[in-house]
Amino acid sequence: MPNRPASNTTAAAPAIAGLGTGGPSTLVCLHFLGGSAREWGPVAACLDGVVRLVALDLPGFGDAADVPGYTVDAMADYVAARITAADPGERWYLAGHSMGAKVALALARRAEDGAPDLAGLAGLVLLGGSPPSPEPMSDDKRQEMLDWISADAETRRRKAGEFIDQNTGARLDEPRRTRAIEDVLRAAPAAWTAWLRDGSREDWSRRIGILRIPAVVVGGTEDADLGATAQEALTLPHLASGRLVALDGAGHLLPLERPEAVAELITDLVAEGAARRSTSPEVPQPYRALIDSERVNSRLRAALLARAEPDASEYRSTWFDPMELALLRAVLDRVLPQGDAGRIDIAARIEARLAAGTGDGWRFAKLPEDGEAYRIALSMLDAAARSVHETGFLSLGGADQDALLHAASAGERLSPEEPRQGFDAERMSLWFEDLRSDAVQIYLAHPASLARIGFGGIGAGGDDTDRMPGFVRVGIGDPEPWESAALGKTGGEIGL
Repeated sequence: MPNRPASNTTAAAPAIAGLGTGGPSTLVCLHFLGGSAREWGPVAACLDGVVRLVALDLPGFGDAADVPGYTVDAMADYVAARITAADPGERWYLAGHSMGAKVALALARRAEDGAPDLAGLAGLVLLGGSPPSPEPMSDDKRQEMLDWISADAETRRRKAGEFIDQNTGARLDEPRRTRAIEDVLRAAPAAWTAWLRDGSREDWSRRIGILRIPAVVVGGTEDADLGATAQEALTLPHLASGRLVALDGAGHLLPLERPEAVAELITDLVAEGAARRSTSPEVPQPYRALIDSERVNSRLRAALLARAEPDASEYRSTWFDPMELALLRAVLDRVLPQGDAGRIDIAARIEARLAAGTGDGWRFAKLPEDGEAYRIALSMLDAAARSVHETGFLSLGGADQDALLHAASAGERLSPEEPRQGFDAERMSLWFEDLRSDAVQIYLAHPASLARIGFGGIGAGGDDTDRMPGFVRVGIGDPEPWESAALGKTGGEIGL
């Protein structure tokens, strides 16, 4: 990673009015196309003493106007180095505005994939964000912006002012408007052009997949291209723990237009992060006592304890790509809803079995090997969603997702268009039967699920079955004294 001097990191903090340095968490902030770290000054003033704010200039903009590297990857490399230099601590947050949001998403993917220099990333704030997919913008608007950035000075200043005014719900007050125009004018034309021609058009959808990090997605109702509606359709589907906030009457330049509202959302996210607990299902104490007792075979005990281990929040897929794993999670959320009492990451456990080449040892003769079958079927579900609804499966509401899954289960065609490749309706139905079998098997194998249904068979004998007979009582509502149902009522101890 290049060792460049930091730009507007902690060392440059005095350049940002009201920067708070005493807060418990660090917020790293990235700006919009034509902006700079200075746009975060009003938000910093609202967060003073609450959150330590580190605003960065992206390559080609602000004080980094002479820094090269304008692709999303190159910008992410540069920001990652600046984050390391800023030493954000064990728990930090990342905010991205417009262009900066796409870079923030790329960094979040790296963090979830285990990049050591991004360890500790705890949440995202995305404001009028450029989505993982190519940014929605008409060719005429794009070309107009490309034409004036290299024009004469007078034209550039006039157009820069129009650019700022067109991207706000109401005209900015002074001196914010003047500073915003100055930032546009000091941007490197090459960086401006590179983003409009290439960076904004980069498609990161499959690379980003679904991020599990908590996120707040914000859009202004007066933002024509990247407002709340666009965020809901293009960005939110990539965030498993994302929520959408629409700021009524706001345009695109949210940190300048609504700094108080943005600061409040950031404060809420940090507070929620501090209180956030694991969502893994807990094994009730009576059932855990049964697992630990002599009545459970030692090999079975080891298997049960392994299944009870929490799923890694930073799980890295090795068989599926991130989008395929996200599709599988979305399908399983409809097939086997788990509610809020604790969730087993069934998709990750299926994926791990496929990667290891283990499973139940059989498949339908009409289907390929399990891993290939999963890939083909998930791709077909997504293609069918785009054919019928003009959007991917992840963006559909629950009812529309269910309709496609019911069709797959019934052996019906998923869409009016015949697939050029992949499964016909019969094989899609067979795969869906396999999927349900895998899901139920993994769910019921978890000790928390066994406890929930009151299954006591794990305690029928232990390692010494001669010394520990199994079930003796057979009456309804008459559990053995060692079963978790009896222990939960009496608080007794497990014995012989």
